Amino acid sequence: MVGKILITPKSYKNYKEDAHRLLKQQGYEIIENNLGRTMTETEIIEAAKEDVVGIIVGVDPLPSQVLSECKALRAISKYGVGMDNIDLKKAEELGIKVQNAVGTNAVSVAEHAIGLMFACSRHLFELVRDVKDFSWNRKIGFELTEKKLGVIGGGQIGREVAKRSVGIGMNVTIYDPYFKDGGFLEEYGIEKQDDLSLVLETSDLVTLHLPANEETKGLINKETLKLMKSTAVLINTSRGELVVESDLYEALVNEEIAFAAQDVYSSEPPKQGDPLIGLPNFLLTPHSGAYTHEAVKRMVMISTQNLVNLLNMKI
Repeated sequence: MVGKILITPKSYKNYKEDAHRLLKQQGYEIIENNLGRTMTETEIIEAAKEDVVGIIVGVDPLPSQVLSECKALRAISKYGVGMDNIDLKKAEELGIKVQNAVGTNAVSVAEHAIGLMFACSRHLFELVRDVKDFSWNRKIGFELTEKKLGVIGGGQIGREVAKRSVGIGMNVTIYDPYFKDGGFLEEYGIEKQDDLSLVLETSDLVTLHLPANEETKGLINKETLKLMKSTAVLINTSRGELVVESDLYEALVNEEIAFAAQDVYSSEPPKQGDPLIGLPNFLLTPHSGAYTHEAVKRMVMISTQNLVNLLNMKI
């Protein structure tokens, strides 16, 4: 046995047969997260403090302390794209190689974001709920066609959202200081804007596609929400930390913006009695944007192959 592999993502088991075969062919023993939830720091340390040479990690926390306690750890493969739950600086210091599964869930998350746009614009959640209560009350919505969409973050998911939104007739602007692909903008007729305030002020809908880091945490707060139209919709399928939830609550209650929909939250699941969850103009789904058969299958195989490559020094 050449070492153990800890696998933390809950959905990994759905397509694990081929992936497990690959790991076992390499001589690795597999440790699975069978808790039915995200692992805590203590649980990861307990599972990986000895003989675990590789971790395939979802959103489970891998801060500095955890990495330091995992004495045999040589490689981390991210199950997905965002790596803000991993202390990359500490990993580099310890000589632990890290790789994410680029492109595996971009389409699924993008489609989810657009689905939330339709859910907000046509009040789908409220209408379905009312009909199930045997009411027949219509609520007027609005078309997405010709509305202005501000895409905050022009990475793979942001691009997939942008080009699909163009396809349904929206006018799309990308805000991303690091975005340099002029050919993409030209191909899809998308504007790039370097002034975030202007994007927030002029957009009918704003969708967030950013990692959570020191630059982006709390990006949507009391001040930036006040810039938005009173009719605007905010979509967040990236990270809960991007939005100051207490400020969002006040903005929704005071009708400073019309609606918000998220697939992520600061505490997953939210705490009982959280006032934001109860608002009629706030919609939350359980971090399910990447939870499709297609994305899960891609993430399982690519994150597993990435880990094998890392451990074999091929990346």
